[in-house]
Amino acid sequence: AVVTIYNFQQYRHIQAPGWKLGWTWATKEVIWSMMGGETTEQGDCSRFKGNIPHCCNKHPTVVDLLPGTPYNQQIANCCKGGVLKSWAQDPATAASSFQLSVGQSGTTNKTVRVPVSFTLKAPGPGYTCGPAKIVKPSRFVTPDGRRETQAMMTWNVTCTYSQFLAQEAPSCCVSFSSFYNDTIVPCSKCACGCQNTSQPGSCVDYTPLVRCTSHMCPVRVHWHIKLNYKEYWRVKITITNFNYNMNYTQWNLVVQHPNFDNLTQSFSFNYKSITPYTAINDTAMLWGIKFYNDMLLEAGPLGNVQSELLFRKDKATFTFEEGWAFPKSIYFNGDNCVMPTPNVYPGLPNASSHQLTSALGLLVTLLAAMALLFGHA
Repeated sequence: AVVTIYNFQQYRHIQAPGWKLGWTWATKEVIWSMMGGETTEQGDCSRFKGNIPHCCNKHPTVVDLLPGTPYNQQIANCCKGGVLKSWAQDPATAASSFQLSVGQSGTTNKTVRVPVSFTLKAPGPGYTCGPAKIVKPSRFVTPDGRRETQAMMTWNVTCTYSQFLAQEAPSCCVSFSSFYNDTIVPCSKCACGCQNTSQPGSCVDYTPLVRCTSHMCPVRVHWHIKLNYKEYWRVKITITNFNYNMNYTQWNLVVQHPNFDNLTQSFSFNYKSITPYTAINDTAMLWGIKFYNDMLLEAGPLGNVQSELLFRKDKATFTFEEGWAFPKSIYFNGDNCVMPTPNVYPGLPNASSHQLTSALGLLVTLLAAMALLFGHA
């Protein structure tokens, strides 16, 4: 049998140490041999003499083989260490396969029993798998294209992800700043957790080990409105890693902003429009350039990546007022980041003067009305 895992998620990849796929055999099946993957435990094979199966465990867990595996142990789409890119980043590397030879099972599509209780860890919790559903048998075309073969049986298992199951607290936050206001809006206090005040000199009491900050988030995304031109405006994005124990490989960022339909250039990030609403192009996916900034290093002087975006102004919609120039939502590696509340967004420098002018205007109006009343008295 050949098992293939497809990552159809647009902007959530599976990073090192990679996926782990588990299931429960329906009867007393064993795995005689494998290619492209291996089980984490062999189990009790004492009932076999001579040839020993690869795995006798009723609840096997399979992992991908590492890069550099000998060719005679490989099959197509294997041996990536369990790392899968997101579908939007690179569909060609968003699949992983392994092959296994099953014994003590049925020999026809009437006697083969479908495994149950599938689990997927990638690499931790968060995925929930449904039951296996029998579908039309897969078909295979020979390399010369002249012959087609058919599998005896094929079944599909769908696994869905929940950020709430994966982690108790958010994993990233967003901060804002602009050239027209000296105010820097930091990440919300306790956005991902609060400092530990019970032990003097220490503010970290949970995993992952992150730098001591007011927000306690492993990752911060900073959006800075940098420059304003006649027909364009410019933004700088900085992603900072506060996690001391993790490098984020093949990271990605999803940003929702109404001006992405007029994005002119992304200077040092890859860009792809996601367009979840078909006709509305307001969502962009950004990720690092290979061998340049596709790895966000652990917390420290080098633990950040940054780029600038150049937008063309649409005269019908563009404005710096009321926080329009700031993103509506941001996702890092598929997880929703905690945004600042709209009431603290950096405002235009003349916003307070407008309020003062309005207040003075109201006062003058009241005084004039009182004078008019006294004049008639």
